Amino acid sequence: MRFNYIIALLILSGISIGTSAQNERRFIRNGHEYFEEKKYVESEIEFRKALEKNPESFDARFNLGDALFKQEKVDEALEQFQAIRNSSNDKQKISDVYHNIGNAFFAKQQYDKSIEAYKEALRNDPEDNETRYNLIAAQKMLKQQEQNKQNQDKNKDKQEEQKEQEQQQQQNQQNQDQQNKDNQQQQQQQQQQQQQQISKEDAERILKSLEEDEEKLQKKIKKAQQQQQRRIEKNW
Repeated sequence: MRFNYIIALLILSGISIGTSAQNERRFIRNGHEYFEEKKYVESEIEFRKALEKNPESFDARFNLGDALFKQEKVDEALEQFQAIRNSSNDKQKISDVYHNIGNAFFAKQQYDKSIEAYKEALRNDPEDNETRYNLIAAQKMLKQQEQNKQNQDKNKDKQEEQKEQEQQQQQNQQNQDQQNKDNQQQQQQQQQQQQQQISKEDAERILKSLEEDEEKLQKKIKKAQQQQQRRIEKNW
């Protein structure tokens, strides 16, 4: 973080420009003391008091951003830093602001924006090794993030392909089941038709057999009558 640099400027300043400015510096100094003690909530309160005295205070807003960042209020901290990124002609201050903007985006895992912020910080302070280190770290994280995304996309595509295959297999199974059902119904119909046909043939055979038996019976009756007639004729 870069709050040390900003606070040092205020302490070394020593120029009195009225009660309001004195109060602003006092609140910032108090905020810095709380910050050093890791009392970030109290630090935030003091920096906000400084801003009430001077809403245009670059130093109060910068340090407020630091206090918010330490409380993991990353979005609020980022808002403070972005509000002052173009409010000074001091390249060192602007470099510090963009360094912290880069840190905020890094914390949000928005590594592409973090990289751009670190590059802007280095444009204003090319000798800043801390920013250069953070830039390298952000570039590595971005590369890893993109690789993870590619792997996730591949896994997603693979899962979708597997799902499509399962759906196709399910559809094929349903089609096969339906085909088996249709074949079974067809076989049942054929069996019923065969049974009906056999029954008809059996009935015809029975009828024919009855007709033959009737014919044999008539022949026997006729033969018996003829024999009876012969016996009667002989008696006469």
